[in-house]
Amino acid sequence: MDPRIREHAAVIANHSVDLSEGDTVVIDAHPVAEDLVVALHEEIGEAGAKPLWTVKRAGKRAGRAHLRTADGEFETPEHELALIEETDVYIAIRAGPNATETSDVDPSVNTAYRKAYRPVTEERLGKRWCLTQFPAPANAQLAEMSTEAYENFVWDAVNKDWDAQREHQQQLVDILDPADEVRIVSGDETDVTMSIENNPALNDTGTHNLPGGEVFTAPIPDSVEGTVRFDMPLYQQGREVTDAYLEFEGGEVVSHEAAKNEAVLTEILDADDGARRLGELGIGMNRDIDRFTYNMLFDEKMGDTVHMAVGRAYDESIGEGNEANDSSVHVDMIVDMSDDSRIEVDGEVVQENGTFVFEE
Repeated sequence: MDPRIREHAAVIANHSVDLSEGDTVVIDAHPVAEDLVVALHEEIGEAGAKPLWTVKRAGKRAGRAHLRTADGEFETPEHELALIEETDVYIAIRAGPNATETSDVDPSVNTAYRKAYRPVTEERLGKRWCLTQFPAPANAQLAEMSTEAYENFVWDAVNKDWDAQREHQQQLVDILDPADEVRIVSGDETDVTMSIENNPALNDTGTHNLPGGEVFTAPIPDSVEGTVRFDMPLYQQGREVTDAYLEFEGGEVVSHEAAKNEAVLTEILDADDGARRLGELGIGMNRDIDRFTYNMLFDEKMGDTVHMAVGRAYDESIGEGNEANDSSVHVDMIVDMSDDSRIEVDGEVVQENGTFVFEE
């Protein structure tokens, strides 16, 4: 086994979920990630915890078969909810033989299923959890990289000095925490402002999403004004959406378009009332993620980027007394900030063309 796999497992166990004796642990992973699952079982055994390996999240071929034959009406899977309720730790590993397995599932069916599944998702988020990536060949292919190059890319981003990364990112946290307003400007089509007053800035260093490498907060839902051109693609529901464009008034998306798969973007925004508002503003700071790979787990952490998510806000990013945007969806989209771009905080430029003031 590649020693970096055991290092990856150790980071998950000791840094991300802090395994303890007696913990019940669900590992959700496709068999293609078996080496990492095996290494995690070693960590779980050493900790005196109790593992269960499932393939629910990563079993997209089976999931596709279910969604394509179902009638489009779903109920919350109470048996799965019961499993998560009895679980202390949930570890999800992204990997599979086909990164676009669900591309021929109707977007409205995906939306209906997500709504019914939401209680399970909310229960998982209340546990100690980690979402990570195993460098499977399908993901390497999607990233247009060789398998070896993709392995190096993944493990460089994951197996790093997270204490040093925390200190680096804390400099931005200290700027955002007392701030009232953020403005994002990029090129001719992105100029958007939002209030973050009294919402905390959070320092993501791989304790949930692994790799970490972002600082994020939540906008005040009705404060977002302006336009955004998300010039980096995203994969959603197994489809590529390119050049998504959103116009905000009073916090709501009042106009949108996309060069490719606009119907998918429309379906996301029509999921519920909260899907037309922003639930997250995130700023990428992981310099080991130096290229776009069509994997939001990595792409949103990339240096020289900003991402915004329509839909649900994370509870921990909401200050006392502030409104939390509520939705069944949370979909991140990315703006390249490496050129002709700046981030302003309360009128002061804190990043220009990807470089922060504390990096100059």
